[in-house]
Order: sequence, then C-alpha cells, then structure tokens
Amino acid sequence: MDLYEHQARELFADHGIPVSAAAVALTPGEAREAAERLGGRVVVKAQVKTGGRGKAGGVKLAADPAAAELTARQILGVDIKGHTVRKVMLAETIDIDQEFYASYVLDRATGTFLAIASAEGGMEIEEVAATRPGAVARIPVDPARGVGEAEAMEIAVAAGLPAEAAPVLRGLWQVLVREDALLVEVNPLVRAVDGRILALDGKVTLDDNARFRQERWGEAIGDPAADPLEAVAAAKGLNYVKLDGEVGVIGNGAGLVMSTLDVVAGCGARPANFLDIGGGASAQVMADGLSVILSDPSVRSVFVNVFGGITACDAVAEGIVRALESVVLTKPLVVRLDGNNAARGREILTDRAHPLVQQVTTMDGAARQAAVLAHAE
Repeated sequence: MDLYEHQARELFADHGIPVSAAAVALTPGEAREAAERLGGRVVVKAQVKTGGRGKAGGVKLAADPAAAELTARQILGVDIKGHTVRKVMLAETIDIDQEFYASYVLDRATGTFLAIASAEGGMEIEEVAATRPGAVARIPVDPARGVGEAEAMEIAVAAGLPAEAAPVLRGLWQVLVREDALLVEVNPLVRAVDGRILALDGKVTLDDNARFRQERWGEAIGDPAADPLEAVAAAKGLNYVKLDGEVGVIGNGAGLVMSTLDVVAGCGARPANFLDIGGGASAQVMADGLSVILSDPSVRSVFVNVFGGITACDAVAEGIVRALESVVLTKPLVVRLDGNNAARGREILTDRAHPLVQQVTTMDGAARQAAVLAHAE
C-alpha cells in the first residue's frame, strides 16, 4: 500500500525525522487558511500516489495566501496519470543549500534490504543512476543487523552525504522496520542554508501482508479513496495494483505477472497495472479484470499472459470469449496462451475472431506487440 506524501512525512515525524512544516487542504479556502498559518509563501503540492507531479503541473510555488488559494483551485480536480487530485499539501518554503537522495528498499533477489543514497537529490534517481552510476551508492543492509550509528555513517560516507544526515538514515530504517514498510524514500533530503537537515518529500510503501499487526493503518494511514480503480478492483475481489503505464496486464500467478511486467518494460513500454487472476480465469473474473483495466484512461493496449496448469488454457479462452459479451472492448487485446490445452484455447479465440483481439504464441512476442499497439497513433 503506497502512502500519500503527507502521510509519509507524518510517519517520518513520528520517528524523529525532521520535516518542514506543512498542512493538508481539501478546498481552496482551506489552502488559503493553511498558507496563512505557514507564513504566507508556500509550496502547493498535489497529493496523488504517482510520480511526475511537477512535470504535470501538480507542484507550484505560491507567494502569499491569496496565491495559494488560486493555485489550489487550479490543482484540485486535475487528473495526473489517471489519478484525480482530491487534496493538496502546503509546505513552508525552505532556503536550500544542498539536496540529497536517501532510501531503503527490499531487495527480493538477495533476501536483504538495500540502502540507496546519493549526493545528487532533487531529480529522478533512475536518471542519475543511468547517466552517472558512480553518483549513486547501493549498500546491502542485513535485516538482522539493521542500521545503527556505524551503518548510517557508512552509508552517508559512501554516498557523499554530510555526517549530519546519518541520524536521518537511522530514522528512515526505523520507519521501515517498525511500520512494516517495503520502501521508504526521501527526495530531496536537504541541508538548509541555516544548517538544518530536513526531509522535504517522502514516499513509503507498506507491506499489505503486515496489515494484521498494524491496526492504525486503517485509521491514521488507510484511505479508501486512495485510488478509485484499486477500490473497484478490491470490491470485485481482484488482486490489482495501479501502476504508471500504458499496457494493461492480466496474468495467472503472481510470479508470471511480475515477469510479464519486466518483459513489457524491456520492450520499451510501461505496465499500467499488476493484475493476478490466479487460478480462477472464469468469465466473470476476466470480465471484471478487463472492465477495471479498460477504465484506466492511461491504458492503450492490454496483454493477457496465461500459462495453463490446473486451469487449462481452453477454460481461460472460454472465459475471455464470454467476458467479451459483457465488456465493450475499446483497446487492442493481445493474448498469449501456453501450457495445458493451449492449442484448443487458441482455436476458441480464433473462432471468436474479435477484431481487437490478437494472439501471439510467445511471451516476448506478445509483449512486443502490446508495446507496439500502445505506442501506435
């Protein structure tokens, strides 16, 4: 479960990480009142669970309370990558001396956590890592050992961060451990002109599997309006996560879906979602999945990737055919069937001959076709 920026910052403050003063507003009037409390000149930031807010016009500077009200009016209700802005955060402005990047993320490949830090914050860390890999430090963290004073200083030195940032690195680790998080990130972490180290932004992803022991999530952190598509999918019993891409993905099995996301990305496209239908590829499940994915305005093609096992491919194909009777297909659908009864499943789809349904026999080929269709004019 991803948190809004203001929720992440609240967690940071709870764990002793210094943050700039801020307030949340749901209306332009509330934004004006918040700006008055914060000293007048503020940054107004759209609160949506996606990146690229600045490029989309969701982060703006307001010189005074009146400007803050006007800016909030401009941002509220705007769609940013399929996310409607329903609230804004107003933060005091800070005179910045230096900007840094710091995060901890679960590294599933090695079974450890990874500290990622850089003295070049305030920009997309992926771009920095691609163009100047030496500017990004990656330090494995043993979960049993954690991050104490020595480990925090080791990370700071490796990344070129000032020694004063070490307490923040320890605090971020405490957020990760105590809140059952999979990711904690600050970009930028800044040193102000007056010498203070502050977290000006925050991103936290919580582990849904730990919800049973984090009771306050449902009260202080949980937000049923976090993402309308995820809420609709949850109501239908679908294992769905919204992503920032243009290729909708449906697969059977979490491992296969994760692999599909990687293959789609490798073909130069971005996955729009994670949707695992498990072993239940019934007509209703397929119809529900397609309806959710097609409701995402960012989706330009859909990739159904199924490996038949207990649920045979002909049953999946029948489910797709029946789903097409209840769902109006408005985007091209690429289907790859392999495994148990794959040949029969392909025959069923061929006989249906839907003009927007294409079949490709290999996973790589299907991903490439879905990427091509997503980028077609």
